[in-house]
Amino acid sequence: MTNNQYKFITDFTIWTLATPLAYFLRLEGLMPYGKDILLVTLMLLPLKALIIFFMGYHCRCWHKVGLRDLSMLISGVGAITISSFILVLGTSYYLFIPLSVPFIEGLLALSALGFIRVTCRVSHERINRISYRNKKEPKRILIAGAGEAGTLLAREMMRHPESGLVPIGYLDDRKSGYSKLLVGIPVLGNLKDLSQVVDQYSIDEVLIAMPSESGGVVRNVAERARNARVRHRIMPRIHELINGKIIISQIRNVDVEDLLRRKTVELDVGAISGYLKDRVIMVTGAGGSIGSEIVRQISGFNPKHVILLGRGENSIYTFHQEILQSFPNLPNSTIINDIKDYESIRRTFETYRPEVIFHAAAHKHVPLMEANPEQAITNNVGGTKNLTDLSLEFEVDHFVNISSDKAVNPTSVMGASKRACEHVVRSAATNARGNQKFVSVRFGNVLGSRGSVIPLFKSQIERGGPITITHPDMTRYFMTIPEASRLVLQAGGQAENGMVYVLDMGQPVKIVDLANDLITLSGLKPDIDIKIEYSGTRPGEKLYEELLTPAEGISATHHKKIFSARKNGFKNEQFDILLENLFKSAVSNNREAIDLAFKAMVPSYRMNTKVNLKKKLNISKKMESVIKRN
Repeated sequence: MTNNQYKFITDFTIWTLATPLAYFLRLEGLMPYGKDILLVTLMLLPLKALIIFFMGYHCRCWHKVGLRDLSMLISGVGAITISSFILVLGTSYYLFIPLSVPFIEGLLALSALGFIRVTCRVSHERINRISYRNKKEPKRILIAGAGEAGTLLAREMMRHPESGLVPIGYLDDRKSGYSKLLVGIPVLGNLKDLSQVVDQYSIDEVLIAMPSESGGVVRNVAERARNARVRHRIMPRIHELINGKIIISQIRNVDVEDLLRRKTVELDVGAISGYLKDRVIMVTGAGGSIGSEIVRQISGFNPKHVILLGRGENSIYTFHQEILQSFPNLPNSTIINDIKDYESIRRTFETYRPEVIFHAAAHKHVPLMEANPEQAITNNVGGTKNLTDLSLEFEVDHFVNISSDKAVNPTSVMGASKRACEHVVRSAATNARGNQKFVSVRFGNVLGSRGSVIPLFKSQIERGGPITITHPDMTRYFMTIPEASRLVLQAGGQAENGMVYVLDMGQPVKIVDLANDLITLSGLKPDIDIKIEYSGTRPGEKLYEELLTPAEGISATHHKKIFSARKNGFKNEQFDILLENLFKSAVSNNREAIDLAFKAMVPSYRMNTKVNLKKKLNISKKMESVIKRN
């Protein structure tokens, strides 16, 4: 007999015996209606068997029973109780069924079925606990954070003694009175008491369970734990948890993203769902850090179909394997294509008819684009122009362009190309029909993205150093990939066509501070174990990035972390001429001509070459006058 069959028979037997026992209690031990009791018991048998089978009581794991299992048990027993009351009303002339019997039977069945399950769970956990303690001394755990996440973590540790983690207490600044018990575990003090509590209670490890707190709070706890010389790890952030459930195996070491993170972004789910649900969505650059995360975020809004478009075959393949594993029900297609190839992209539009486009494909490395400026124009600007032209023709509802803080007062070809892309999208917005929306979203550096500074620093630390930084005063704005992607989705749902949206990036961070954090988190000491060296700023690189020009100004939107640039420097008149000249400069691959073309389109562009306007650069007199005015 299988385990499931054994459980089915056990449930069926207990529930069957509940009927005569209810009569016995109701009649105070007297049983003069034996025939009626037998008939009522037999009449309810098929219903009870069906409920056990179809609600899968016998298929559930009794030694891991939880509230959901008990609620399903209540539903099934309640259904039988109601059926019994109906039986009373329909057969009261023929059978002896007191009105109290169905109620008594329901209580008996619920108590007995629930008791056997809880007993199985308690016995299983006790056996595991004893077995584990006989093998190895468990670790004494102090949980930093007594909120919902902390109590869930404590429950999970108690439910799985085989993990070898025993919760001793909590630390939390929000809990007054340290005698308070949460799931049977006391709050032992404030976060500032960490060192004292570690010594007093012989704590082996501190687990940080504050997934929605800011990076400053996490940094505080991590530093106190280091000073107390106790190991410390962290529970994942909310977006990292699988189905919102805490799993002990997900607890990991503190990372630099935890120290820089901000409070979890609250989204207007209704606004996002309104333009994503049941829509065909195309994501360009879908194999990249931002593009792939946008797809992950989109998956929760039930799109009709998602087109993963990218030029990198390997990155698209790798990400598609993740989609098949993590989001098996997400309808999708993978397209290997180059946004510079107009005819090929046009065929994709004809085949799939996208309704929403997130444009994340771009060359983004500043030094590489300084060395190959024509590629920044043909790929970033030309590719964006292809997509906006086709979006107008095929009546795409929402077009969201991913821009950069490097587009503000650009000093590099990459930054100038991203500002030009904003203008291309703004130009498309002026030609949009009806409810079409063309917008750009501007934000800074993304932690952990491919080619970003953190993976580089980590690899340098693994090699034993040194960490190379261009300048000691270099600062950048940072946000996490999921935060940036969620805000991009939110910005796409804003109502204003042609707008440039600016994300709230918080406070800028010194790159040298970031390097020191990474060295410390690796268990090493800055400038002792790992040296920091300064290599000098690279061509096109700024010490400080900006999110707005002084002339732009910002306006609030419906979301507190998204702002709109009131003026973005776009001039519709002569734009086609300026754009054509930019593309001609790319064909000529003449750096002076490229700089002049960018300067004409983006007056705030600070050129890195000295340009002589008297030198013949194959530009028209009209263009020369525009450049001189700017």
